[in-house]
Amino acid sequence: MTTTTTINTKPTPNHFPSPHPLTTLHWASPPPSSPTLFTPATTTTTGHKPKLRSPFLTQNHLPTTTTTPDKPKPPFLTQSTTNHPQTTTVHKPKPRSPFLTQNHLKTTTTPDKPKPKSPLLTQSTTNHPLTTTTTSTDPLTNSKDQTLLTLLSQRETEQAWLTYLQSPHLPGPTCLSRLVCQLSQQKTKNSLNRAQSIIKRLHHERLLHLLDANSLDLLAVAAAKAGHALYAASIIKSMLKSGYLPHVKAWSAAMSCLTKSGDDGPTEALKIFNSVTRRVRRVADPDVVAHSRPDTGAFNAALNACAQLGDTKRFLQLFGEMPEFGCEPDVLTYNVMMKLCARAGRKDLMVFVLERILEKEIPLCMSTFHSLVAAYVGFGDIETAERMVQAMREGRRDICKVLRDSNFENPIRDGRDVFDKLLPNSINPSTSEPPLLPKVYSPDSRMYTTLMKGYMKEGRVIDTVRMLEAMRHQEDSASQPNHVSYTTAVSAFVKVGAMDRAREVLAEMIRIGVQANRITYNILLKGYCQQLQLEKAKEVMKEMTEDSSIEPDAVSYNTMIDGCILVDDSAGAFSYFNEMRSRGIAPTKITYTTLMKAFALSGQPKLANKVFDEMLKDPRVKIDVVAWNVLVEGYCKLGLVEEAKKIVERMKESGFYPNVNTYGSLANGIKIARKPGEALLLWNEVKERCSVENISSSAIPRLKPDEALLDILADICVRAAFFRKALEIVACMEENGISPNKTKYTRIYVEMHSRMFTSKHASQARQDRRSERKRAAKAFKFWLGLPNSYYGSEWRLEPDGDY
Repeated sequence: MTTTTTINTKPTPNHFPSPHPLTTLHWASPPPSSPTLFTPATTTTTGHKPKLRSPFLTQNHLPTTTTTPDKPKPPFLTQSTTNHPQTTTVHKPKPRSPFLTQNHLKTTTTPDKPKPKSPLLTQSTTNHPLTTTTTSTDPLTNSKDQTLLTLLSQRETEQAWLTYLQSPHLPGPTCLSRLVCQLSQQKTKNSLNRAQSIIKRLHHERLLHLLDANSLDLLAVAAAKAGHALYAASIIKSMLKSGYLPHVKAWSAAMSCLTKSGDDGPTEALKIFNSVTRRVRRVADPDVVAHSRPDTGAFNAALNACAQLGDTKRFLQLFGEMPEFGCEPDVLTYNVMMKLCARAGRKDLMVFVLERILEKEIPLCMSTFHSLVAAYVGFGDIETAERMVQAMREGRRDICKVLRDSNFENPIRDGRDVFDKLLPNSINPSTSEPPLLPKVYSPDSRMYTTLMKGYMKEGRVIDTVRMLEAMRHQEDSASQPNHVSYTTAVSAFVKVGAMDRAREVLAEMIRIGVQANRITYNILLKGYCQQLQLEKAKEVMKEMTEDSSIEPDAVSYNTMIDGCILVDDSAGAFSYFNEMRSRGIAPTKITYTTLMKAFALSGQPKLANKVFDEMLKDPRVKIDVVAWNVLVEGYCKLGLVEEAKKIVERMKESGFYPNVNTYGSLANGIKIARKPGEALLLWNEVKERCSVENISSSAIPRLKPDEALLDILADICVRAAFFRKALEIVACMEENGISPNKTKYTRIYVEMHSRMFTSKHASQARQDRRSERKRAAKAFKFWLGLPNSYYGSEWRLEPDGDY
């Protein structure tokens, strides 16, 4: 018998949730693999350009179709204006602007160019610093171009692409630009690959200047929408380098995609914003750069990057620059501000962001309430999130009062804080009454699902299931559970190891017609791999591909590779890696580091090094300190300290500083190799990194040692009778709030050094030489609490010593 529960629409003492069994966690789907990037050449009219060596063309992973002509290149494929059958007339009118807002070259051909249909094709085609008119004497060439232009004007893109492939020569600039535009507008993976193959061909032949700005703008937008953040960014950077000013829709789309990509994406996004706005400010006539001027959407993308980085000062600076470009904050701007407050840990400011929106009479949207609920759940304050959702269910408009009443934090405000300038209404909130919402807003399935995720993170599986069951009995269709809700329930059961219940939820989804997605199956894969049930994980993988027709992605393969590592199957991990590449799925940073870990744990550091070298060659992946640490750990596990030290030197040369995990691996390797002298050198480096005085004037980040690192170093020093260094290390442990393990050190001392300095036949000269070591040993015994003749007033740690 099944018990069902509906959500009570009347206020009751306990509103969340009601009884029954069922979950879904919705992660953003990982972007497709980024295609090969390029750096276009700049435009010249005469002379021969040196060959560009682009760092992005080190790996080819796109299908590229090139045609090798059987006859000499037509006139427009050359860069010299002599020794060719055509005539070239160059006109150089006085430029209107120091920047080219259009094509570098305006090429006039016989057919008339029809009007573009894209909203981005709004840039003027006149008054350029350079205009080149090319007249071809080859009738076959003109005929082929005319055919291609006719097909493009009729929007026969597929036939135009085939004509391009069959053409023995490179089409003219107009044909190429229109073909790239139409391929970009199709917004499919295949069409995007085709457009990118044209770009690669032009880059190879140093003829990227044949494309106009509109085609590059549209390609950047298409790449960003497809999730190719690095490729979209490379197009924008190349346009800026070549003198183009990209359309605001193009460069803001690239920024948004970069911010979502993680790693250095937000930083790179802000660099693009700075580059574009700096060039826009240099132009005196605003009409010339009207298409490139940042709008509110562009500012929101930049502010989102700041929020992602937690950079409050830069956020305030950009927020203050909006009026300079005639931009006004909208509701999305303040939603991003909520994100910044959450990153800064300022839960008390959430309500004041909402009040600021109401104060400025900006129309609200449901995403604002989604952001508020998600923020409180992120803070772990599920009770406030529940009260807010309950108030909305009751049709109340005093949401601001509900949130104010939940504010128990009242920090001292002096008006000089960044948030005081962003939210002046938060300085003296007691002087004003909380405003009311302009109308009633009802909670939807996204808000309920966010609460479910909060329950799941706290291990409240029963509450997660009850919320899902309550959603199923809602009459409002907007509150019905979707695939995200069910995936959250699956995730909740997986988290507590209840894989059978998780499979029941998946079966329920299939029964009621809610389509499980790739994320749902990836969560199941992770659950089985964590429980070392690799065979069942393989069954889920098969079910996903064959029964549900869902192609696995990089996350799926990363999970399976990690599962193979957990069962010590490095061959299986490598097999999945090869299968992943054979399917055309680009390995991610996690893929490489996971595979490196597999070889490192199996005692094959050289293979891990080969994987690392492949990672270095992949332009889509950014190396980080985690990858270096995995490589160092692989050698240290075998006691190969010298090889590990060479890796650390390479790491430093590449601009990465060893962190506490790096030093911990080295210390463990030194212990395995029984080289206590190396421990002294390592401790000196660690001690220097921990010193504020030595690091304050340097770019090297300060190191905060952990218990594992210091314990291994102290262990090595005690065993090697380096008691002076051992005392320094235990002093460092106590300074950092770490309790030294005196019991272990006492046992080591008694077992290894209890008879030290007890010889009665040592000469006086020998006794004098070892007097300092003897005093250090007595001091260490005193610290341990062992019987000794040492008094504290007789001992000081001197900065200079042999041990």
